[in-house]
Amino acid sequence: MTHVIPVFKREFLGYFRSPVAYVFLVVFLMAAVGLAFFLGRFFDAGQATLESFFVFHPWLFLFLIPAAGMRLWSEEKRTGTIELLFTLPLTTLEAVVSKYLAAWAFLCVAIALTFPMALTVGYLGDPDWGIILTSYMGSMLMAGSYLGVCSLMSALTKNQVISFVLSVIVCLILLFLGWSVFNELLEAYLPQFLADVLANFSFITHFEPFTKGIIDPSDVVFFLSLTGFTLFLNVVALER
Repeated sequence: MTHVIPVFKREFLGYFRSPVAYVFLVVFLMAAVGLAFFLGRFFDAGQATLESFFVFHPWLFLFLIPAAGMRLWSEEKRTGTIELLFTLPLTTLEAVVSKYLAAWAFLCVAIALTFPMALTVGYLGDPDWGIILTSYMGSMLMAGSYLGVCSLMSALTKNQVISFVLSVIVCLILLFLGWSVFNELLEAYLPQFLADVLANFSFITHFEPFTKGIIDPSDVVFFLSLTGFTLFLNVVALER
């Protein structure tokens, strides 16, 4: 993995050389804050908490992260630069990890730039900073899992639009599995234990404890395992 850092630096800094990255950051920040203030009724809650802010992250990521990840490999395939990339002295695994970490770091920067929301809560009241920190941690881990899925979908096609659509569909399924309305529907047609097993594969199921200040090892393992599995499939897809 000696070549990961140089490729990571090139990919990460490459995001900030493109105006598209800044458009993404602005759209993400406006959407995140707008959902919290208008749909989440941030001020009407009358509580020093960011719950109304983080509750929309799984749904916000559903479209924004596929938009950020759809070009990871499909663009390389379309322009033919993927052949140039693999002429460098690095393995497929190193290339996948490098590009993934660069994209994830960019997403973490976008999430971290929402810190004025935390400062606002701190100014208006006396929030539980532990819960805020665990919520940010959960949001970044969840973003990494979303990105793993998007990176895999991008490796399967040369077309960015197809990559985006496939990413949204897969992420939507993983999201719906933990949605209460969908859960009730599953319980009506499936045995309770099977509905519970399916719900355990949802982003929402494993993200909610973080928003309550709970760091459950099983939730951390879920996000890391999903990310690792999708990156493994990413390597297999590229090598084939």
